[in-house]
Amino acid sequence: MQDEEIKNERARWEQETLKKAVERYPEREEQFTTYSGIPIKQIYTPEDVEGINYTEDIGFPGEYPYTRGIQATMYRGRLWTMRQLVGFNSIEETKARQQEFLDQGVISVAISSGSCFGGVYDSDDPLMEGLLGQGTTVARDTLQDTRDTMEGFDLEQVSVNFPGGQPTAVIDLAKFLVVAEEHGTPFNLLRGTLQNDTLSMFISNHYYEFPVKHAMRLMVDIIKYSCENLPQFNPISISPQHQREAGATAVQEVAISFCNAISYVQACIDAGMDVDTFAPRFSWNFGVYMDLFEEAAKFRAARRVWARIMKERFGAKNPRSWMLRVHAQTSGSALMAPQPENNIMRVTIQALAAVLGGVNSLHTDGFDEPLAIPTERAARLAIRTQQIIAHESGAAKVVDPLAGSYYVESLTNQIEEEVSDFIKKVDDMGGAETAVENGFFQQEIARSAYAHQMAVERKERIIVGVNDFKVEQDYPVEVFEADQEAGRKHLEKLRRIKEDRDKDQLRQSLEKLKGAAGGDENLVPYTMEAVKAMTTTGEIIEALREVFGTYTKPATF
Repeated sequence: MQDEEIKNERARWEQETLKKAVERYPEREEQFTTYSGIPIKQIYTPEDVEGINYTEDIGFPGEYPYTRGIQATMYRGRLWTMRQLVGFNSIEETKARQQEFLDQGVISVAISSGSCFGGVYDSDDPLMEGLLGQGTTVARDTLQDTRDTMEGFDLEQVSVNFPGGQPTAVIDLAKFLVVAEEHGTPFNLLRGTLQNDTLSMFISNHYYEFPVKHAMRLMVDIIKYSCENLPQFNPISISPQHQREAGATAVQEVAISFCNAISYVQACIDAGMDVDTFAPRFSWNFGVYMDLFEEAAKFRAARRVWARIMKERFGAKNPRSWMLRVHAQTSGSALMAPQPENNIMRVTIQALAAVLGGVNSLHTDGFDEPLAIPTERAARLAIRTQQIIAHESGAAKVVDPLAGSYYVESLTNQIEEEVSDFIKKVDDMGGAETAVENGFFQQEIARSAYAHQMAVERKERIIVGVNDFKVEQDYPVEVFEADQEAGRKHLEKLRRIKEDRDKDQLRQSLEKLKGAAGGDENLVPYTMEAVKAMTTTGEIIEALREVFGTYTKPATF
C-alpha cells in the first residue's frame, strides 16, 4: 500500500470507526507517554517508519549496526547468561548461596565488593557500626576474605563478576589476581567482569573518594593492565543501571552512560592504547524498568547508537569494537514494599522486556528486595523466572521478535534521536567529566526522579498497591535476617589479621604504592603487593588519598 493510500485510509478510519468509539468510550484524560516522557500515539502505521532504511538502521542480527542483536542466532544458538548477585555478612552463607546458584543453572556468580559506602571503609571503622551485613554484600576487608570467598572455585570454569566500582575496583582486581596466583590459575584463563565505572560513582552512587582525574587514572590503569595480561577478562562494565535506579529515564540512562563511555574511550586513547585493543572488552550493565516496549526499544536503539559512535567517531575497525555487550538487571527501585508478591509480576515483565530487547545476560531481583536481602525462596523464584521465560514462553525461539512493529521501530528511532541530542549537548559543554564536575548529570536525574514521584502522587502514574488498589493489611512475608553473630566473628577475624601481619611489609608496600601513585606507573601491580601484605581496603584507600586528595562535591547540587 502506497503512502498516500495509507494516509487516506487512516483519515477514513478516523471518521468512520475511531470517532464512534471515542464518543462511546472517551479516552482517559491523562497524557499517554512512555516512562521517559515520549508521547504515545493511538496507533502506529507505516507512516511512522517511512524514514527507516532497513539495511542501514535495522539490518540483520550479528551485523552492523547490531539493532537486532550482536549474535546472528541470538538465543536459538545460546541462551543469555543467567547471573545472580550474592552476598551476606557471612562468607559461609555467601558461599552456600553461590553454590546453590551454580547448581540451579546460573553459570556466572557476582561477588560484591564491600560492606557499604562503596566498600571504602573497613568493617571495624566506627562509621560501619551496626551496618555490617545489612546489604547484598559480603565484607572483604583483606586478601584472606577473598581467599575464603573463592575457596573451592575452579577459576578456569567460573566467570566471576565484581559489581563494585572505583575507588575499590583496583583493590578487587588485585585480590582476585593474587588468589588466582595462589590457585595456580594462569591469568590468561581468568574470566569475569570488573565494574570499574568511575564516573557513575560520582553521578548516582555517590561513592567517591578521589578527584575525577585520579579516579579516571585508576580506571585506565585497570584497562591497560587487563589488555596486557588478562585476555578473557572484561576490565570495565559501564553501568547505566546506576543512573536508572537513581531516577533517570530510559533515554537518560543510555545517554549519560554513553557520555561516560566516550570519556573512557578517549582517556584510553590518550594513554597510548589502540581503540581496537580495548573497546572489544567493554561490557555494559543496564537496568530494566516497567515499560515493556520502551525497554525493549531502548536496548535496540542503544546497540545502534554505540555501534555508530565506535565506528564513526573513534574509527574502530574491529567489528567487536562496535558491539554493545549488554548485561541487564531488573529494577530494584520499581519493586514495592506494599503487597510484595506483586513484585513477582513486575520482575517477570522486566525480564521479558530484557529478553525481547536481546540482552546477553540477565539478573532478576527477588520479590522481597524492598524489605531485605532476598531469602533463599525469593532468590530461587527469581532464577526460575528467567528459566521459564527461556524454556516455556517462546520468546527465545526467534531473533528480535518485535522487529517490524511500527510502534517499536518508531520508538527505537525516537530513543536514538533523543540520546544523540543529549550526547551532543554534553559534548558542547566539554564532555562527561565536565558534566560530572558541574553537576549537570546529577541535576538532570534529580529532575526526572522528582517528576516521576509527582506523577505517582497525583495518580497520573498508577503503582498497583502503592497509590491505588491498596489493601489495609498485607499478608506477612518471610524476610531475611542478618546473622549478627557472623558479623562479630568477622570483626574478630579482622582483629587477628591486623595483629599477626608483618608490619614492615605492610608499611613498605604502602610506601611503594604511594610513590607509584605520585608518578605515572600502573598501580595494579603495586596494589597486588599491598594486598599480599594483608593491607586492608581502608588502608589502601587512605594511602592513595594522601597522594590524590579528596573529591569535593560541587555546590550546584
